Amino acid sequence: MSVWNPDNIRDVAESVGIAALGDEVLTALSSDVEFRLSQVLEEAFRFMRHSKRTTLSTQDITHALRMLDVEPLYGYESTRPLRFGEASIGPGQPLFYVEDEEVDFEKLINAPLPKVPREISFTAHWLAVEGVQPSIPQNPTSADSRNQELLPKGPGANSTLAAISGNDAVTVKPLVKHILSKELQLYFEKICSALLDETNDEYSVAALASLRSDPGLHQLVPYFVQFIAEKVTHNLKSLFVLKQTMQLTSAMLDNESLYVDPYVAAIVPPVLTCLVSPRLGSSNNRLEHYPLRSLAASLLGLIATKYAKSSHTLKPRLARTCLKHFLDPNKPFAVHYGAILGLQAVGGREAVRVLIVPNLKEYGKLLQEAIEGNTPAKADAEMAVGAVLGVLEKLEGVSSTRLTNGYSVNDRENTKLVEKVGELLGARIVAMGRPHLVQAVLEE
Repeated sequence: MSVWNPDNIRDVAESVGIAALGDEVLTALSSDVEFRLSQVLEEAFRFMRHSKRTTLSTQDITHALRMLDVEPLYGYESTRPLRFGEASIGPGQPLFYVEDEEVDFEKLINAPLPKVPREISFTAHWLAVEGVQPSIPQNPTSADSRNQELLPKGPGANSTLAAISGNDAVTVKPLVKHILSKELQLYFEKICSALLDETNDEYSVAALASLRSDPGLHQLVPYFVQFIAEKVTHNLKSLFVLKQTMQLTSAMLDNESLYVDPYVAAIVPPVLTCLVSPRLGSSNNRLEHYPLRSLAASLLGLIATKYAKSSHTLKPRLARTCLKHFLDPNKPFAVHYGAILGLQAVGGREAVRVLIVPNLKEYGKLLQEAIEGNTPAKADAEMAVGAVLGVLEKLEGVSSTRLTNGYSVNDRENTKLVEKVGELLGARIVAMGRPHLVQAVLEE
C-alpha cells in the first residue's frame, strides 16, 4: 500500500491528456513516485547534514536532483525561508500553499523605471581580407591563435606514431591534466625502474608481486598501459624489456581489484607485437625469442577468456589476426609459430580443429622444403613443427574412439594421416607413438 494517493496520479495523467489509467498502473506509479521522493529527500538530508544545518532548504533539494541526474526545479531559489499557509478543503485534507508577499503599490509606482534595453540588431564583419584576419573584437585574438599553435600536430602528436616515423625525440604536451598524488607518482617511477633493472631480479619480482595484489592502483592503469605500448614500440631488439613488459601486463591482468576492461583495446597490440612480430631481439641467437612468443600467446588467451563477455567481437578479431599470419607463406616461421600458439590460446580445441588441421597439408609442404633444404630457416621451421604438434595434442582428449593397450598405427591409418597433414607432419605424429593422437587427428 503506497502512502502517495493514486488520485493525484490520475489528476496529473488527465492534465496531460491521458484519460484512462487502470488501478494496477495507478498503484505502480504511486509506489514509484513514493520511492523517487524518498530518494530525493534522503540525498537532500545528506546535503543538509554536511552543511551543519537543521533546516532543509530548496538548495538542498536542487543539489539532490542534480546528484540523481534529474533536471532541478526552477523558481524556488531564495535566500529567505518560504512561508507556507494551510487551508482546509475538507475533513482531514489540509492544503499547503506558499504565501504571497504583500506589495505596496505606492512604493511600486514611485520606484524609478529600469533602463530601456537595447533593440535587437545584427552587424556584418570580415573574417579575413585577402587571407589576413582583421584585428576587430569579433575575431579571435592573437593570444588564442598562439594557444592553438602550442597544441601537438603532425606525426609527433602521437608518441607511438612518432617512434614509427623516426621522430623519437618529439616532446608531446598533454591536452588533459591528470592529477596524481606524489605517492602514486613515486610508486609508478619505482615500479618502472625496477622492471627495467637487469641487475636486480629480486627488485623486479617484488614489483610484479606488488602489482598483482595491491588494490589502490586504479589511477595508474592508463599510465602502465601507455608505458607498455611505448616500451614495446621502442625496444623490439631488447628481449629483456619485451619480456618485462609482458610480465607487467600479466600482473595487471591478475590483479582482481583493477578494472582493465576499458583498456583491453590498448593492451592487445603490444601483446600481438610480441607474438607475431617478424623480428624480435638481436640476430645473434635465432631461438632466444620463442619463450617470449609463448608468453605472449598465453597472455592473449587470458585476455580472450577474461574479457570476451565485455567485448563480443574480441575473440573473432584475435583469431582472425592470428589466422591471417598463419596462412601467409611469405611470413617467417617465427611468425607462424606465434600465430599457431595464438590460435590455440584464443579458440582452444575448436580453433585447432577448424582453423589449423585443414591447412596442415599445404603448410607441411612449406615446412618440409625449409627442413630438407638445409636453409637458414631450418631451426625456425623445427620450432614451427613443435608448435603444430603441441597444439595437436589438445585434440587427443577429444577422440571418441576407445583404444586398448598395445594398439599401434597400421598402414591404412598411416596413409590417411599423410593424406591429411602431409608427409613431414604425418611422420612426426606417428613417431610420437601416441595412437590416441593419430585417431584424434583423423577424426577431425
